[in-house]
Amino acid sequence: MVQDPLTLYKLIILYILDKVNFKMTRSQLSCCVLEKEYTNFITLQQVFSDLQEAELIKADTLMNRTYFSITKEGQKTLSYFGNRIDEGIIKDIDSYLAEKKFELKNESSVTANYYKATVRDYEVTLTAKEKDTELVNIKLSVPSEEIAESVCDNWRKKNEQIYKYLVEELL
Repeated sequence: MVQDPLTLYKLIILYILDKVNFKMTRSQLSCCVLEKEYTNFITLQQVFSDLQEAELIKADTLMNRTYFSITKEGQKTLSYFGNRIDEGIIKDIDSYLAEKKFELKNESSVTANYYKATVRDYEVTLTAKEKDTELVNIKLSVPSEEIAESVCDNWRKKNEQIYKYLVEELL
């Protein structure tokens, strides 16, 4: 077991990012760690900062959201020290990821945002990604904020069916 708690929390974040094949938001990573009460929110923010400073994780911002991924150096560090994570913690994380993986991936891979474009219109941007590949990026102009919100909500709920429909109709 790791002696320094901060080191353990860093290894946990590296382990989580290494286990998934998609980028995760700070909120998603925090939920995974805080739900099991391994540490508190303030300490976890320090862990994110330390990992970024050491270039063990990388942060990318897209449409006002920051997504984290593990770097090659982070993977190397995990391979050296990952065995210091307690088996119980690994089981907890693996169980959490198995239970929530689809939800986490969908949340990270599918985005829907809107903004006021002109006096009368809102622009909606809908995207779906797989790893670093953008599968679809749709921009729509709609007449009201209510419609923009509805389009975003429907994209989050129905993106797979919409993507499938587009592919079938266009190919």
